[in-house]
Amino acid sequence: MTPEIWVLCGTAATIAFFHTLMGPDHYLPFVALAKSRDWSVSKALGATLLCGAGHIVGSVVLGFVGIYASIQLGALEAIEGLRGDLAAWALVSVGLVWMVWGLRKSYRGHRHVHWHSHGEVRHCHDHSDASEHAHVHAVDSNGRRSLAGWTIFIVFVLGPCEPLIPILMFPAAKESIAGMVAVTSVFAVVTVTTMLAAVAFSVWSLKSVRMPALERYSEAIAGCTIMLCGVSIAVLGL
Repeated sequence: MTPEIWVLCGTAATIAFFHTLMGPDHYLPFVALAKSRDWSVSKALGATLLCGAGHIVGSVVLGFVGIYASIQLGALEAIEGLRGDLAAWALVSVGLVWMVWGLRKSYRGHRHVHWHSHGEVRHCHDHSDASEHAHVHAVDSNGRRSLAGWTIFIVFVLGPCEPLIPILMFPAAKESIAGMVAVTSVFAVVTVTTMLAAVAFSVWSLKSVRMPALERYSEAIAGCTIMLCGVSIAVLGL
């Protein structure tokens, strides 16, 4: 490889590392999911790997198609910008719906007291709406969880890797196809590895953190976290 490609590979690794760490959407959704569902570290890493690979593939395919079709860089950047807006607001929407569902679920699971009178005898008992009606909502709950998980995967596929095409792929393509593949591979590996490391560290650190008063709001908190990740992209440009 030429010296230019080596420099681009080093640049790709640096950009990928800091771009991933500075973008909370790359890891916080998986940390929130793991905490709300009590996932093991390995299960959280599996979900992260799947979504991270989808995240990279979307931009790589667009970059290769654009370069081979001789599409102007400005047009590709416009497409990436549109994808970024769609992904950000999709995260906001998914997080908002998830938060509302989580609040509704936590309310149904709230224990409360009922008083009953039998003649001169009066007594009370407490129960949970969620446990009493679990047979009604079990399928719905699992179905919504599965739908939300796949929706996040689709959002990651749509989400662009903003620096990849203009800063790395286009300059590398001017050197050689092999150089472009090498630079793209370095960016992909460092991005996904950084995502996995951030998720593994966060999930492991939070395993011992227990907040009983907030546990029944875990799904709502997960939804709120995902929504705020979307807001940070759409509004703050993180």
